Amino acid sequence: MMTFSPEKRDPDPPLKRWSDLWLKNKKSLDQVVFAMKLQSLTNLKPEPDKNLVFDRPKLVADRTLLLSDELLLQILSKMPKSQRNSNFLVSKRWLNLQGRLVRSLKLLDWKFLVSGRLFVRFPNLIHVDLVHGCVISPRNSGILLTHKMVSLHIDSNVSPTGFLPETRILSVDEVDSGLKSLASGYPNLRKLMVVSASELGLLSVAEECPTLQELELHRCSDQVLRGIAACQNLQILKLIGNVDGFYVSLVSDIGLTILAQGCRRLVKLELSGCEGSYDGIRAIGQCCQMLEELTLTNHRMEGGWLSALSYCENLKTLKFQSCKRIDCDPGPDEHLGSCPALERLHLERCQLRDKQSVRSLFLMCETVREIVFQNCWGLDNDLSSIAGICRRVKFLSLEGCSLLTTQGLESILLSWKELQRLRVVACNNIKDGEVTPVLSILFSSLKELMWRPDTKSQLLSNLAGTGMGKKGGRFFKKM
Repeated sequence: MMTFSPEKRDPDPPLKRWSDLWLKNKKSLDQVVFAMKLQSLTNLKPEPDKNLVFDRPKLVADRTLLLSDELLLQILSKMPKSQRNSNFLVSKRWLNLQGRLVRSLKLLDWKFLVSGRLFVRFPNLIHVDLVHGCVISPRNSGILLTHKMVSLHIDSNVSPTGFLPETRILSVDEVDSGLKSLASGYPNLRKLMVVSASELGLLSVAEECPTLQELELHRCSDQVLRGIAACQNLQILKLIGNVDGFYVSLVSDIGLTILAQGCRRLVKLELSGCEGSYDGIRAIGQCCQMLEELTLTNHRMEGGWLSALSYCENLKTLKFQSCKRIDCDPGPDEHLGSCPALERLHLERCQLRDKQSVRSLFLMCETVREIVFQNCWGLDNDLSSIAGICRRVKFLSLEGCSLLTTQGLESILLSWKELQRLRVVACNNIKDGEVTPVLSILFSSLKELMWRPDTKSQLLSNLAGTGMGKKGGRFFKKM
């Protein structure tokens, strides 16, 4: 009987390589790889993220970064102006903040306004001077021409008509375009100075800047004054018509009448190089009843205008500067009238040789309490007979009056019983040795006295002991 045993299977053949084992048992391979990765992750030290490093000393190196713009602006505004101007050098942030603190600016380059950079750099301006920007000046010129009204650089090519030819001044259209941009950028503008503006340019400023209070117009004319009439809140106005050697423009009674009817809130008015007569000044006095200060510089008024000042009932200060005459034909005394509220009379660099016009001026100003003469020609001892008209003077200032003597000064002072303050400077004919006992007693009763009449003697006393003033014998030796 045959027995059959089950067929025995051959065992698996031995693997010759480790790779065969790994590939055959894939599950074990995955477990080993996972364990190795896990071990590597546990032993790995995480690198610090560079973006999350908080190095405190480096972070707060500029401690102003911890302050807000509003707080930093308050701090910078408390600094003195002498130190505030250099703050923009610290950083760009300080540059922008410093620009927000600036309120007044003198523009030198017109392109800075037209390009719009002015509004970005200085967004809070309330006072803008465009005079130098309206004039095309050579940048590399070393010739600086200075006038009491304007100062600018010029070249050696002088025009037959003056130092400033028409080609050196921006056209009216360019100035008007700039004024329109300026008015839209600074609606809170309070003071403006400009050259060669037209009626339309000033109208745009009047419409966009209702807070405008002070205006200075160079090269002004009658037609331009129509635009000024729209400035309802204007209080201070300076009109410059004719400047010798610079530009020629006409302001007559027509312009003064337009001005008076439009600007009724004027408090201060200065007319420089303007023409006119009795009618123009009367219109200003009748319409501008708030006018307190009137300045006439190098005026070209017709004869008889002086009596129109009597219509300025609230006028307190009257100034004359660089005037060749006061009034060539003031008329009879009974037609002059007076300014009842006038307190101060100032004359600077004026011709006072016409005694009749000076007398008429003093009659108009008989209530004055303060009189100032500075570098006036023709002021001599004859003034004593005229000065007696003003008997309420409390302050007298004499500077550069070389024709007035000590005797003439004494006669003037004795006629003013209410005099309290006296200032005498650079009057070479008034000598210390000629002061009389009566004058000395008067000096002792004054509340304030500045006595420096003889500049030459004062200079010699200051140089005493220095060896100077001896014909150079001490400093120059023979070779």
